[in-house]
Amino acid sequence: MTVTSIEKDLAARTLTVTAQFAAAPARVWQVWADPRRLERWWGPPTHPATFVEHALEVGHVSRYYMTGPDGERYHGWWRIVAVAEPTDLAFEDGFADGEGRPNDELPVTQARVRLHDDAGGTRMVIESTFPSTDAMAQVLAMGMEEGLTQALGQIDALLVA
Repeated sequence: MTVTSIEKDLAARTLTVTAQFAAAPARVWQVWADPRRLERWWGPPTHPATFVEHALEVGHVSRYYMTGPDGERYHGWWRIVAVAEPTDLAFEDGFADGEGRPNDELPVTQARVRLHDDAGGTRMVIESTFPSTDAMAQVLAMGMEEGLTQALGQIDALLVA
């Protein structure tokens, strides 16, 4: 499995997931930048993603949905905050309604992705910061940790292809 550690810090309201890949950062960056590659891993295997809008440009809002085994769609969005290709990405990560509009009843997470060269491979660190400990508990109860772990486990196959 690619995930090497998961750290939850309730005081800082953060979930930090670290994963290791046998490819250079520029190659790993492409699984974030290319929407067709992103679709092949964002979301657990039982809930594949479809990105209807995506660009890693500051200010851009990416929109997607994940489709469950029963056909139900779960919508989400990212607002790109910072991009330093091929090593750093920051975005707001939120839930959306069926039309792709932000769902204000669910929390927005601040996400930061860092790709570090690690002996010819890449160490990816994804840090999610929640607006409150209650919001963190809510999203974790929805399966974020398990879903992200399963999703990241799909990247190795993309890097080999």
